[in-house]
Amino acid sequence: GGVPAVAWAEIRFPAASPAIIESKSLKLYLNSFNQAVFSSIEQVQHTMEMDLSSACGAAVHVLMHSVDEGAPAVGRPEGYELIDDLPVENVVYEYAPESLSADGDTVTEQLCSHLLKSNCPVTGQPDWATVLVRYTGPKIDAAGLLRYIVGFRQKQDFHEHCVETLFTDLMERCRPSELMVCARYTRRGGLDINPWRSTSPADGPGPRLVRQ
Repeated sequence: GGVPAVAWAEIRFPAASPAIIESKSLKLYLNSFNQAVFSSIEQVQHTMEMDLSSACGAAVHVLMHSVDEGAPAVGRPEGYELIDDLPVENVVYEYAPESLSADGDTVTEQLCSHLLKSNCPVTGQPDWATVLVRYTGPKIDAAGLLRYIVGFRQKQDFHEHCVETLFTDLMERCRPSELMVCARYTRRGGLDINPWRSTSPADGPGPRLVRQ
């Protein structure tokens, strides 16, 4: 009948895709749906999957939801230990992977920090995120991890590259047998980006965080 409809979408891009879609381009693409007519929400979902898969060169999965469904939001996922209040002296706001270390018996932990800030390399605008780290391996020095995360404050890089850096630095410096790193970035232009890297197949990011 021509009445507009609104929904929210969860879009999952594989890390192995040969290309990524820059967030501004994605916003422009989504805005192109403003006056488009579709027979069903499933047709919108299929169209998005086909277009985005073609653009990035890998299979993209789109899940469409009614706004009335809502999106569950939490302060931090259940079971994650917040490290932001640990005592850290002489903080330096520079990228410093040497702050990372691990030692001792093998443990399995889930650590969380709300203090990741990086900067868009194109606009210079700040990007804010909550970092989630789940690992099995020698116990990571949590204060050193916090110092390392805070050191990103002057770093200019895209969301996905920041998470790749977090993941590779933790693998190299702390040598876990299993590792998952996810950054839950706050929204910019209606989109929240949640890069996620893991050593093994597992469920992706869970409920949206309150900050998002």
